[in-house]
Amino acid sequence: MLTFTNTKAYSELKELAKKPFNLNQDGAITPKRLEQMVVSAPNWNFLYGFQRVDEAVILALTKLAQELEVHDKMAAMQKGEKINQIIGFESENRAVLHTAMRDIFSEAPLSKEYSDLARIEHAKLKEFCLKLDKEERFTDAILVGIGGSELGPHALYDGLYFFRKPNRRLHFISNIDPDAIAMVKRELDLSKTLVIIVSKSGSTLETATNEAILRKMFNEAWLNPNEHFISITSPKSMMDDKSKYRECFYLFDCVGGRYSSTSMVGALPLAFACGYEVLLDLLKGAHEMDLHALEPDPKKNLPLLSALLRMWNRNFLQLPTIAIIPYAQVLARFPAHLQQCDMESNGKSIDKMGKRLDYSSGAVIWGEPGTSAQHSFFQLIHQGTDIIPLEFIGLKNCQGGLDFDIQGTTSQEKLVSNLFAQALSLATGRSSENPNKRFEGNRPSSIFLSEKLTPRSLGSLLALYEHTVAYQGFIWGINSFDQEGVQLGKVLADQFMKAAHSIKAGKPDPSYPVANTLFEMLKRLK
Repeated sequence: MLTFTNTKAYSELKELAKKPFNLNQDGAITPKRLEQMVVSAPNWNFLYGFQRVDEAVILALTKLAQELEVHDKMAAMQKGEKINQIIGFESENRAVLHTAMRDIFSEAPLSKEYSDLARIEHAKLKEFCLKLDKEERFTDAILVGIGGSELGPHALYDGLYFFRKPNRRLHFISNIDPDAIAMVKRELDLSKTLVIIVSKSGSTLETATNEAILRKMFNEAWLNPNEHFISITSPKSMMDDKSKYRECFYLFDCVGGRYSSTSMVGALPLAFACGYEVLLDLLKGAHEMDLHALEPDPKKNLPLLSALLRMWNRNFLQLPTIAIIPYAQVLARFPAHLQQCDMESNGKSIDKMGKRLDYSSGAVIWGEPGTSAQHSFFQLIHQGTDIIPLEFIGLKNCQGGLDFDIQGTTSQEKLVSNLFAQALSLATGRSSENPNKRFEGNRPSSIFLSEKLTPRSLGSLLALYEHTVAYQGFIWGINSFDQEGVQLGKVLADQFMKAAHSIKAGKPDPSYPVANTLFEMLKRLK
Protein backbone atom coordinates (compact mmCIF):
# COMPACT_ATOMS: atom_id res chain seq x y z
CA MET A 1 0.00 0.00 0.00
CA LEU A 2 1.30 3.44 -0.93
CA THR A 3 2.09 5.58 2.10
CA PHE A 4 3.20 9.17 2.71
CA THR A 5 6.95 8.47 2.73
CA ASN A 6 6.80 5.94 -0.14
CA THR A 7 5.49 8.40 -2.71
CA LYS A 8 7.66 9.85 -5.45
CA ALA A 9 6.49 13.30 -4.42
CA TYR A 10 7.85 12.78 -0.90
CA SER A 11 11.35 12.23 -2.25
CA GLU A 12 11.02 15.30 -4.47
CA LEU A 13 9.87 17.41 -1.56
CA LYS A 14 12.76 16.21 0.64
CA GLU A 15 15.18 17.41 -2.03
CA LEU A 16 13.37 20.74 -2.49
CA ALA A 17 13.42 21.30 1.28
CA LYS A 18 17.24 21.39 1.23
CA LYS A 19 17.06 24.81 -0.44
CA PRO A 20 13.56 26.20 0.15
CA PHE A 21 12.41 29.50 -1.30
CA ASN A 22 13.97 32.41 0.56
CA LEU A 23 11.35 35.03 1.45
CA ASN A 24 13.86 37.69 2.47
CA GLN A 25 16.01 37.68 -0.66
CA ASP A 26 15.82 40.78 -2.86
CA GLY A 27 12.73 40.78 -5.07
CA ALA A 28 11.19 37.69 -3.44
CA ILE A 29 7.87 39.30 -2.48
CA THR A 30 6.48 40.93 -5.61
CA PRO A 31 2.98 42.04 -6.64
CA LYS A 32 3.01 39.34 -9.33
CA ARG A 33 3.79 36.61 -6.78
CA LEU A 34 1.05 37.76 -4.41
CA GLU A 35 -1.52 37.96 -7.22
CA GLN A 36 -0.67 34.50 -8.51
CA MET A 37 -0.61 32.74 -5.15
CA VAL A 38 -4.31 33.08 -4.34
CA VAL A 39 -7.07 30.50 -4.17
CA SER A 40 -10.73 31.51 -3.97
CA ALA A 41 -13.41 29.45 -2.27
CA PRO A 42 -16.95 30.15 -1.02
CA ASN A 43 -16.73 33.30 1.13
CA TRP A 44 -12.94 33.15 1.58
CA ASN A 45 -9.72 33.86 -0.29
CA PHE A 46 -6.43 32.20 0.58
CA LEU A 47 -3.18 34.13 0.09
CA TYR A 48 -0.06 31.99 0.33
CA GLY A 49 2.57 34.20 -1.29
CA PHE A 50 4.24 34.58 2.12
CA GLN A 51 4.93 30.83 2.37
CA ARG A 52 8.39 29.43 1.59
CA VAL A 53 7.27 27.82 -1.64
CA ASP A 54 7.79 28.23 -5.36
CA GLU A 55 6.16 26.58 -8.36
CA ALA A 56 8.34 23.47 -7.99
CA VAL A 57 7.18 22.94 -4.40
CA ILE A 58 3.52 23.54 -5.28
CA LEU A 59 3.81 21.06 -8.16
CA ALA A 60 5.39 18.42 -5.88
CA LEU A 61 2.72 18.98 -3.19
CA THR A 62 0.06 18.58 -5.87
CA LYS A 63 1.64 15.29 -6.94
CA LEU A 64 1.67 14.15 -3.31
CA ALA A 65 -2.08 14.69 -3.00
CA GLN A 66 -2.71 12.96 -6.30
CA GLU A 67 -0.50 9.95 -5.57
CA LEU A 68 -2.28 9.36 -2.27
CA GLU A 69 -5.70 9.95 -3.86
CA VAL A 70 -6.82 12.16 -1.01
CA HIS A 71 -9.60 13.68 -3.09
CA ASP A 72 -11.19 10.22 -3.27
CA LYS A 73 -10.80 9.85 0.50
CA MET A 74 -12.66 13.14 1.08
CA ALA A 75 -15.43 11.97 -1.24
CA ALA A 76 -15.60 8.63 0.60
CA MET A 77 -15.90 10.46 3.92
CA GLN A 78 -18.74 12.67 2.73
CA LYS A 79 -20.55 9.65 1.22
CA GLY A 80 -20.49 7.84 4.56
CA GLU A 81 -17.90 5.10 4.12
CA LYS A 82 -16.50 3.76 7.41
CA ILE A 83 -13.20 5.62 7.66
CA ASN A 84 -13.02 5.96 11.46
CA GLN A 85 -11.09 2.73 12.01
CA ILE A 86 -7.73 1.10 12.67
CA ILE A 87 -7.55 -1.92 10.38
CA GLY A 88 -6.95 -5.19 12.20
CA PHE A 89 -7.50 -3.74 15.67
CA GLU A 90 -10.49 -2.86 17.81
CA SER A 91 -11.65 0.64 16.91
CA GLU A 92 -14.81 2.70 16.56
CA ASN A 93 -15.33 1.49 12.96
CA ARG A 94 -17.75 4.27 12.03
CA ALA A 95 -18.62 6.64 9.24
CA VAL A 96 -17.61 10.30 9.66
CA LEU A 97 -20.55 12.46 8.66
CA HIS A 98 -20.49 15.89 10.24
CA THR A 99 -20.94 17.08 6.64
CA ALA A 100 -24.34 15.32 6.48
CA MET A 101 -25.54 17.52 9.34
CA ARG A 102 -25.47 20.50 6.94
CA ASP A 103 -26.22 18.61 3.73
CA ILE A 104 -29.89 19.29 4.37
CA PHE A 105 -30.33 21.68 1.45
CA SER A 106 -29.56 19.22 -1.38
CA GLU A 107 -32.16 17.28 -3.31
CA ALA A 108 -29.55 14.52 -3.64
CA PRO A 109 -27.42 14.56 -0.46
CA LEU A 110 -24.20 12.54 -0.48
CA SER A 111 -25.31 10.54 2.56
CA LYS A 112 -29.09 10.42 2.39
CA GLU A 113 -29.64 8.34 5.54
CA TYR A 114 -27.98 10.79 7.90
CA SER A 115 -29.05 13.92 6.04
CA ASP A 116 -32.64 12.68 6.41
CA LEU A 117 -32.06 12.18 10.15
CA ALA A 118 -30.63 15.70 10.36
CA ARG A 119 -33.75 17.06 8.61
CA ILE A 120 -35.95 15.38 11.25
CA GLU A 121 -33.97 17.07 14.02
CA HIS A 122 -34.23 20.41 12.23
CA ALA A 123 -37.98 20.09 11.95
CA LYS A 124 -38.10 19.51 15.73
CA LEU A 125 -35.75 22.44 16.30
CA LYS A 126 -37.72 24.85 14.13
CA GLU A 127 -40.94 23.99 15.97
CA PHE A 128 -39.17 24.29 19.32
CA CYS A 129 -37.84 27.75 18.46
CA LEU A 130 -41.33 28.91 17.43
CA LYS A 131 -42.70 27.75 20.79
CA LEU A 132 -39.99 29.63 22.68
CA ASP A 133 -40.66 32.81 20.71
CA LYS A 134 -44.37 32.60 21.50
CA GLU A 135 -43.73 32.04 25.22
CA GLU A 136 -41.42 35.09 25.46
CA ARG A 137 -40.22 33.65 28.75
CA PHE A 138 -36.64 32.51 28.36
CA THR A 139 -33.82 35.03 28.06
CA ASP A 140 -30.86 32.78 28.86
CA ALA A 141 -29.63 29.28 28.13
CA ILE A 142 -26.75 27.35 29.67
CA LEU A 143 -24.92 24.90 27.45
CA VAL A 144 -23.44 22.11 29.59
CA GLY A 145 -20.92 19.95 27.76
CA ILE A 146 -17.23 19.15 27.65
CA GLY A 147 -14.63 19.44 24.86
CA GLY A 148 -16.22 19.78 21.44
CA SER A 149 -19.64 20.14 23.00
CA GLU A 150 -18.50 23.51 24.32
CA LEU A 151 -15.49 24.76 22.35
CA GLY A 152 -17.07 24.84 18.88
CA PRO A 153 -20.48 26.26 19.86
CA HIS A 154 -18.76 28.85 22.07
CA ALA A 155 -16.49 29.98 19.22
CA LEU A 156 -19.47 30.28 16.86
CA TYR A 157 -21.61 32.10 19.43
CA ASP A 158 -18.87 34.71 19.87
CA GLY A 159 -18.40 34.92 16.11
CA LEU A 160 -22.11 35.72 15.71
CA TYR A 161 -22.06 38.47 18.33
CA PHE A 162 -23.78 41.09 16.19
CA PHE A 163 -26.35 38.58 14.92
CA ARG A 164 -27.68 37.65 18.35
CA LYS A 165 -31.22 38.42 19.43
CA PRO A 166 -31.22 41.36 21.85
CA ASN A 167 -33.02 39.42 24.58
CA ARG A 168 -31.09 36.13 24.35
CA ARG A 169 -27.81 35.11 25.97
CA LEU A 170 -25.82 31.88 26.06
CA HIS A 171 -23.63 30.71 28.93
CA PHE A 172 -21.19 27.81 28.86
CA ILE A 173 -20.25 25.29 31.53
CA SER A 174 -17.72 22.66 30.57
CA ASN A 175 -15.35 22.49 33.48
CA ILE A 176 -16.06 20.25 36.46
CA ASP A 177 -14.65 23.06 38.62
CA PRO A 178 -17.58 24.11 40.87
CA ASP A 179 -16.59 27.75 40.45
CA ALA A 180 -17.56 27.47 36.77
CA ILE A 181 -21.19 26.95 37.80
CA ALA A 182 -20.99 29.55 40.55
CA MET A 183 -19.76 32.17 38.07
CA VAL A 184 -22.62 31.49 35.64
CA LYS A 185 -25.25 31.39 38.41
CA ARG A 186 -24.46 34.97 39.43
CA GLU A 187 -25.59 36.23 36.01
CA LEU A 188 -28.93 34.41 35.81
CA ASP A 189 -32.57 34.48 36.75
CA LEU A 190 -33.21 30.74 36.82
CA SER A 191 -36.91 31.19 36.11
CA LYS A 192 -35.95 32.58 32.69
CA THR A 193 -33.18 30.08 31.97
CA LEU A 194 -33.00 26.92 29.85
CA VAL A 195 -30.32 24.30 30.47
CA ILE A 196 -29.00 22.34 27.47
CA ILE A 197 -27.22 19.14 28.52
CA VAL A 198 -24.96 17.58 25.88
CA SER A 199 -23.64 14.04 26.18
CA LYS A 200 -23.56 11.48 23.37
CA SER A 201 -23.38 8.58 25.82
CA GLY A 202 -25.64 10.22 28.39
CA SER A 203 -23.10 9.40 31.10
CA THR A 204 -20.15 11.79 30.66
CA LEU A 205 -18.73 12.35 34.16
CA GLU A 206 -18.22 16.11 34.03
CA THR A 207 -21.55 16.74 32.34
CA ALA A 208 -23.52 14.43 34.65
CA THR A 209 -21.95 16.06 37.71
CA ASN A 210 -22.76 19.56 36.52
CA GLU A 211 -26.31 18.55 35.58
CA ALA A 212 -26.89 17.19 39.09
CA ILE A 213 -25.68 20.46 40.64
CA LEU A 214 -27.85 22.54 38.31
CA ARG A 215 -30.94 20.42 39.01
CA LYS A 216 -30.37 20.94 42.72
CA MET A 217 -30.17 24.71 42.13
CA PHE A 218 -33.48 24.72 40.26
CA ASN A 219 -35.18 22.62 42.91
CA GLU A 220 -33.93 24.97 45.64
CA ALA A 221 -35.43 27.88 43.66
CA TRP A 222 -38.81 26.03 43.61
CA LEU A 223 -38.53 25.49 39.87
CA ASN A 224 -39.18 22.17 38.10
CA PRO A 225 -35.97 21.23 36.25
CA ASN A 226 -37.93 19.09 33.80
CA GLU A 227 -39.55 22.26 32.40
CA HIS A 228 -36.16 23.93 31.86
CA PHE A 229 -33.75 21.13 30.91
CA ILE A 230 -33.16 19.92 27.33
CA SER A 231 -30.97 16.98 26.31
CA ILE A 232 -28.80 16.46 23.25
CA THR A 233 -27.78 12.82 23.22
CA SER A 234 -27.77 9.56 21.29
CA PRO A 235 -31.10 7.86 20.64
CA LYS A 236 -31.99 5.48 23.52
CA SER A 237 -29.29 6.76 25.88
CA MET A 238 -30.26 7.38 29.51
CA MET A 239 -30.72 11.06 28.59
CA ASP A 240 -33.24 10.22 25.88
CA ASP A 241 -36.02 10.60 28.42
CA LYS A 242 -38.86 13.10 27.98
CA SER A 243 -40.00 12.51 31.54
CA LYS A 244 -36.82 14.29 32.66
CA TYR A 245 -36.34 16.78 29.83
CA ARG A 246 -38.53 19.38 28.17
CA GLU A 247 -37.23 18.15 24.79
CA CYS A 248 -34.67 15.61 23.56
CA PHE A 249 -32.58 16.22 20.46
CA TYR A 250 -30.31 13.63 18.90
CA LEU A 251 -26.59 13.44 18.21
CA PHE A 252 -25.40 10.55 16.05
CA ASP A 253 -22.38 8.24 16.34
CA CYS A 254 -21.04 9.40 12.98
CA VAL A 255 -20.48 12.92 14.38
CA GLY A 256 -17.45 13.37 16.63
CA GLY A 257 -17.57 15.93 19.43
CA ARG A 258 -15.05 18.30 17.87
CA TYR A 259 -17.01 18.14 14.60
CA SER A 260 -20.42 18.57 16.23
CA SER A 261 -20.86 22.35 15.99
CA THR A 262 -23.19 22.04 13.01
CA SER A 263 -25.16 19.17 14.55
CA MET A 264 -27.79 19.80 17.21
CA VAL A 265 -24.93 20.43 19.66
CA GLY A 266 -24.34 23.82 18.06
CA ALA A 267 -27.63 24.21 16.20
CA LEU A 268 -29.89 24.31 19.27
CA PRO A 269 -27.99 26.92 21.31
CA LEU A 270 -27.23 29.06 18.25
CA ALA A 271 -30.85 28.97 17.09
CA PHE A 272 -31.91 30.00 20.60
CA ALA A 273 -29.45 32.90 20.73
CA CYS A 274 -29.54 34.12 17.13
CA GLY A 275 -32.68 32.69 15.56
CA TYR A 276 -33.25 29.73 13.30
CA GLU A 277 -32.66 31.66 10.05
CA VAL A 278 -29.21 32.79 11.19
CA LEU A 279 -28.40 29.16 11.97
CA LEU A 280 -29.47 28.09 8.48
CA ASP A 281 -27.16 30.69 6.92
CA LEU A 282 -24.25 29.32 8.94
CA LEU A 283 -25.05 25.77 7.80
CA LYS A 284 -25.29 26.91 4.18
CA GLY A 285 -21.81 28.43 4.42
CA ALA A 286 -20.41 25.21 5.84
CA HIS A 287 -22.16 23.15 3.15
CA GLU A 288 -20.71 25.37 0.41
CA MET A 289 -17.22 24.69 1.73
CA ASP A 290 -17.99 20.96 1.98
CA LEU A 291 -18.75 20.92 -1.75
CA HIS A 292 -15.67 23.02 -2.53
CA ALA A 293 -13.52 20.51 -0.59
CA LEU A 294 -14.46 17.93 -3.24
CA GLU A 295 -12.66 19.93 -5.97
CA PRO A 296 -10.20 17.45 -7.56
CA ASP A 297 -7.48 19.98 -8.45
CA PRO A 298 -5.31 20.53 -5.34
CA LYS A 299 -4.28 23.99 -6.55
CA LYS A 300 -7.95 25.08 -6.62
CA ASN A 301 -9.07 23.28 -3.46
CA LEU A 302 -8.53 25.70 -0.58
CA PRO A 303 -8.68 23.24 2.37
CA LEU A 304 -6.44 20.77 0.53
CA LEU A 305 -3.88 23.38 -0.48
CA SER A 306 -3.89 24.73 3.07
CA ALA A 307 -3.25 21.20 4.37
CA LEU A 308 -0.40 20.65 1.89
CA LEU A 309 1.31 23.90 2.87
CA ARG A 310 1.00 22.96 6.53
CA MET A 311 2.67 19.64 5.73
CA TRP A 312 5.46 21.37 3.82
CA ASN A 313 6.19 23.34 6.99
CA ARG A 314 5.71 20.40 9.38
CA ASN A 315 7.34 17.49 7.59
CA PHE A 316 9.84 19.10 5.25
CA LEU A 317 10.86 22.34 6.97
CA GLN A 318 10.52 20.66 10.39
CA LEU A 319 8.41 23.39 12.01
CA PRO A 320 6.36 21.85 14.85
CA THR A 321 3.75 24.52 15.62
CA ILE A 322 1.21 26.86 14.00
CA ALA A 323 -0.11 30.13 15.42
CA ILE A 324 -3.60 31.06 14.26
CA ILE A 325 -4.16 34.81 14.57
CA PRO A 326 -7.63 36.17 13.75
CA TYR A 327 -7.68 39.91 13.22
CA ALA A 328 -11.27 39.98 14.47
CA GLN A 329 -12.23 40.26 18.13
CA VAL A 330 -15.38 38.18 17.62
CA LEU A 331 -13.11 35.25 16.65
CA ALA A 332 -11.22 35.35 19.95
CA ARG A 333 -12.38 31.83 20.90
CA PHE A 334 -11.82 30.36 17.44
CA PRO A 335 -8.17 29.30 18.00
CA ALA A 336 -9.26 27.40 21.15
CA HIS A 337 -11.77 25.42 19.08
CA LEU A 338 -9.14 24.75 16.39
CA GLN A 339 -6.70 23.51 19.02
CA GLN A 340 -9.05 20.66 19.82
CA CYS A 341 -10.22 20.09 16.26
CA ASP A 342 -6.66 19.73 15.01
CA MET A 343 -4.71 18.31 17.94
CA GLU A 344 -7.31 15.75 19.01
CA SER A 345 -7.69 14.68 15.39
CA ASN A 346 -4.08 14.52 14.23
CA GLY A 347 -2.21 14.04 17.49
CA LYS A 348 -1.57 10.40 16.54
CA SER A 349 1.60 8.28 16.42
CA ILE A 350 0.24 5.21 14.60
CA ASP A 351 -1.15 4.84 11.09
CA LYS A 352 -4.46 3.24 10.11
CA MET A 353 -2.79 -0.19 10.11
CA GLY A 354 -1.66 0.23 13.73
CA LYS A 355 1.99 0.77 12.79
CA ARG A 356 4.20 3.37 14.47
CA LEU A 357 4.76 6.49 12.35
CA ASP A 358 8.34 7.27 11.32
CA TYR A 359 7.43 10.89 10.54
CA SER A 360 5.81 13.76 12.38
CA SER A 361 2.04 14.15 12.44
CA GLY A 362 -0.11 16.91 13.96
CA ALA A 363 1.41 20.26 14.87
CA VAL A 364 0.84 22.23 18.07
CA ILE A 365 -1.98 24.72 17.42
CA TRP A 366 -2.44 27.92 19.38
CA GLY A 367 -3.28 31.59 18.94
CA GLU A 368 -4.90 34.82 20.06
CA PRO A 369 -6.52 37.77 18.26
CA GLY A 370 -4.46 40.50 16.59
CA THR A 371 -3.51 43.25 17.16
CA SER A 372 -3.30 42.39 20.86
CA ALA A 373 -1.07 39.41 20.02
CA GLN A 374 1.45 41.77 18.44
CA HIS A 375 2.01 43.32 21.86
CA SER A 376 2.25 39.91 23.51
CA PHE A 377 4.09 36.94 21.97
CA PHE A 378 5.02 38.41 18.59
CA GLN A 379 8.43 39.31 20.00
CA LEU A 380 9.24 35.59 20.02
CA ILE A 381 7.65 35.08 16.60
CA HIS A 382 9.79 37.82 15.04
CA GLN A 383 13.12 37.32 16.84
CA GLY A 384 12.91 34.04 18.73
CA THR A 385 15.13 31.07 17.95
CA ASP A 386 12.24 28.93 16.68
CA ILE A 387 10.34 29.71 13.49
CA ILE A 388 6.56 29.61 13.94
CA PRO A 389 4.35 29.57 10.83
CA LEU A 390 1.26 31.74 11.12
CA GLU A 391 -2.24 31.63 9.70
CA PHE A 392 -3.82 35.08 9.71
CA ILE A 393 -7.59 35.54 9.42
CA GLY A 394 -8.62 38.96 8.11
CA LEU A 395 -11.79 40.81 7.13
CA LYS A 396 -12.41 43.73 4.80
CA ASN A 397 -15.32 45.03 6.91
CA CYS A 398 -16.25 44.85 10.57
CA GLN A 399 -19.60 43.62 11.98
CA GLY A 400 -20.58 46.30 14.47
CA GLY A 401 -20.83 49.41 12.30
CA LEU A 402 -18.53 51.60 14.44
CA ASP A 403 -15.78 51.98 11.87
CA PHE A 404 -14.87 55.66 11.65
CA ASP A 405 -12.20 57.51 9.69
CA ILE A 406 -9.49 58.69 12.09
CA GLN A 407 -6.51 60.53 10.60
CA GLY A 408 -7.14 59.28 7.09
CA THR A 409 -7.94 55.59 7.70
CA THR A 410 -10.75 53.75 9.43
CA SER A 411 -10.21 51.44 12.40
CA GLN A 412 -10.81 48.40 10.19
CA GLU A 413 -8.26 49.66 7.66
CA LYS A 414 -5.79 50.10 10.50
CA LEU A 415 -6.53 46.55 11.67
CA VAL A 416 -6.02 45.03 8.21
CA SER A 417 -2.89 47.17 7.71
CA ASN A 418 -1.41 45.58 10.82
CA LEU A 419 -2.21 42.10 9.51
CA PHE A 420 -0.56 42.78 6.14
CA ALA A 421 2.41 44.46 7.84
CA GLN A 422 3.01 41.45 10.08
CA ALA A 423 2.94 39.03 7.15
CA LEU A 424 5.37 41.16 5.15
CA SER A 425 7.75 41.91 8.02
CA LEU A 426 7.89 38.25 9.06
CA ALA A 427 8.77 37.34 5.49
CA THR A 428 11.30 40.04 4.65
CA GLY A 429 12.77 40.90 8.04
CA ARG A 430 15.13 43.86 8.46
CA SER A 431 18.90 44.19 8.42
CA SER A 432 20.72 46.32 10.96
CA GLU A 433 24.24 46.83 12.29
CA ASN A 434 22.65 46.60 15.74
CA PRO A 435 21.95 42.88 16.36
CA ASN A 436 19.17 43.78 18.78
CA LYS A 437 17.30 45.51 15.96
CA ARG A 438 17.98 42.83 13.36
CA PHE A 439 15.10 40.71 12.06
CA GLU A 440 16.09 37.60 10.12
CA GLY A 441 12.74 37.28 8.37
CA ASN A 442 12.09 34.27 6.15
CA ARG A 443 9.23 33.30 8.50
CA PRO A 444 6.22 31.89 6.65
CA SER A 445 2.55 32.79 6.94
CA SER A 446 -0.75 32.42 5.11
CA ILE A 447 -3.72 34.78 5.04
CA PHE A 448 -7.41 33.89 4.94
CA LEU A 449 -9.41 36.91 3.76
CA SER A 450 -13.16 37.52 3.61
CA GLU A 451 -15.33 40.51 2.79
CA LYS A 452 -17.14 40.31 6.14
CA LEU A 453 -17.76 37.83 8.92
CA THR A 454 -21.39 36.81 8.41
CA PRO A 455 -23.14 33.61 9.51
CA ARG A 456 -22.45 32.24 6.03
CA SER A 457 -18.75 33.10 5.94
CA LEU A 458 -18.32 31.86 9.53
CA GLY A 459 -19.82 28.51 8.56
CA SER A 460 -17.45 28.33 5.60
CA LEU A 461 -14.46 29.13 7.82
CA LEU A 462 -15.43 26.39 10.26
CA ALA A 463 -15.71 23.81 7.47
CA LEU A 464 -12.51 25.06 5.82
CA TYR A 465 -10.50 24.19 8.92
CA GLU A 466 -12.34 20.90 9.48
CA HIS A 467 -11.41 19.77 5.97
CA THR A 468 -7.83 21.03 6.28
CA VAL A 469 -7.45 18.78 9.32
CA ALA A 470 -9.06 15.83 7.51
CA TYR A 471 -6.85 16.22 4.43
CA GLN A 472 -3.72 16.23 6.58
CA GLY A 473 -4.86 12.99 8.19
CA PHE A 474 -5.55 11.40 4.80
CA ILE A 475 -2.03 12.24 3.63
CA TRP A 476 -0.36 11.01 6.84
CA GLY A 477 -2.44 7.82 6.68
CA ILE A 478 -3.76 8.23 10.23
CA ASN A 479 -7.25 8.09 11.72
CA SER A 480 -8.21 11.69 12.45
CA PHE A 481 -11.59 10.75 13.90
CA ASP A 482 -11.01 8.87 17.15
CA GLN A 483 -9.49 10.14 20.40
CA GLU A 484 -8.11 7.26 22.45
CA GLY A 485 -5.64 9.66 24.05
CA VAL A 486 -8.52 11.20 26.00
CA GLN A 487 -9.53 7.88 27.58
CA LEU A 488 -6.54 6.91 29.76
CA GLY A 489 -6.78 10.02 31.92
CA LYS A 490 -10.49 9.33 32.47
CA VAL A 491 -9.76 5.81 33.72
CA LEU A 492 -7.10 7.01 36.15
CA ALA A 493 -9.30 9.89 37.33
CA ASP A 494 -11.97 7.35 38.23
CA GLN A 495 -9.42 5.49 40.36
CA PHE A 496 -8.39 8.73 42.08
CA MET A 497 -12.04 9.51 42.87
CA LYS A 498 -12.50 6.06 44.42
CA ALA A 499 -9.40 6.69 46.51
CA ALA A 500 -10.70 10.09 47.64
CA HIS A 501 -14.01 8.52 48.64
CA SER A 502 -12.32 5.78 50.64
CA ILE A 503 -10.08 8.26 52.47
CA LYS A 504 -13.07 10.45 53.38
CA ALA A 505 -14.77 7.33 54.79
CA GLY A 506 -11.68 6.69 56.93
CA LYS A 507 -10.85 3.42 55.13
CA PRO A 508 -8.09 4.08 52.59
CA ASP A 509 -8.13 1.49 49.83
CA PRO A 510 -4.66 -0.12 49.54
CA SER A 511 -5.34 -0.76 45.83
CA TYR A 512 -4.49 2.90 45.13
CA PRO A 513 -1.18 3.65 46.91
CA VAL A 514 -0.14 6.60 44.71
CA ALA A 515 -3.61 8.17 44.86
CA ASN A 516 -3.74 7.72 48.64
CA THR A 517 -0.35 9.39 49.04
CA LEU A 518 -1.31 12.38 46.90
CA PHE A 519 -4.63 12.92 48.68
CA GLU A 520 -2.91 12.67 52.08
CA MET A 521 -0.48 15.34 50.89
CA LEU A 522 -3.47 17.42 49.76
CA LYS A 523 -5.03 17.14 53.25
CA ARG A 524 -1.86 18.57 54.81
CA LEU A 525 -1.92 21.73 52.69
CA LYS A 526 -2.71 24.95 54.58
